[in-house]
Amino acid sequence: MGSATRYLVYFQYVGTSFNGVAAVRGAQRAVGVQNYLEEAVGRLHCAAPATFTVSSRTDAGVHALCNTAHLDVPRRPGRPPLAPEALVQALNRHLTHPAIRVLQASLVPSDFHARHAATSRTYLYRLATGCHQFAELPVFERNLCWPLRTDRLDVAAMQEAAQHLLGTHDFSAFQSAGSPAGSPVRTLRRVSVSPAPDSPFALPQESRRLRFWSLEFESQSFLYRQVRRMTAVLVAVGLGSLTPAQVKEILDSRDPLGKHQARVVPAHGLFLKSVQYGDLGDLGPARGNHK
Repeated sequence: MGSATRYLVYFQYVGTSFNGVAAVRGAQRAVGVQNYLEEAVGRLHCAAPATFTVSSRTDAGVHALCNTAHLDVPRRPGRPPLAPEALVQALNRHLTHPAIRVLQASLVPSDFHARHAATSRTYLYRLATGCHQFAELPVFERNLCWPLRTDRLDVAAMQEAAQHLLGTHDFSAFQSAGSPAGSPVRTLRRVSVSPAPDSPFALPQESRRLRFWSLEFESQSFLYRQVRRMTAVLVAVGLGSLTPAQVKEILDSRDPLGKHQARVVPAHGLFLKSVQYGDLGDLGPARGNHK
């Protein structure tokens, strides 16, 4: 067998149909995005099986505008490595699930690791207000945001509360059980709460009622369900159930079982927006738009 070529692969997916991004092994009926990616690469007739090492785990129902993985593609003796553009085309041609798309691939060194080398991850959470019944939300938005049964959010209070989360802290209060992380200390580089554009899927008469909001979080890495638990607390502030000062108290408590911080917002409003690699320059789709 010849040597293998390592690629960094960027891909996106609508997470509704999947049991998360990670492959599900064995005879279980659940399936992950990785299963379909590896099925596609298996159809390239490589010299040996190839597996994806995904940079950022996402739970069932969570989406990705852009996730990444590294992939070793074995090549036969005397054959040149597959061009990255050809790999992207081949993977997309062989993907059997319409909710997954490969965006880009790049050649990387053989010791490059997609998860360990990532310098930044950004998550986006989408909220909708003005939707008092689930039936009032356009069907096209139902798996892509969390509709709140309220007409208003105190966004200024949410923004104030978010400032308490910025910086380096012990985020134990926002960590769900099952986290593989050794240390609960993380550095939240950026957090924002802002109005989002109106949905293009809402009818004109609905657009006057429906409002959409975006929460964004950037860090090198996150604890298990940290983003969804921080979002739950910020929404509680927006609804008046918590004050911004109480968010700092929750953070300082390091207690993951408290009444408010134990809540986890629905998965379907969450998107992995980008994974960045500082040593790879401007590599990656629309990198400049992620800041």
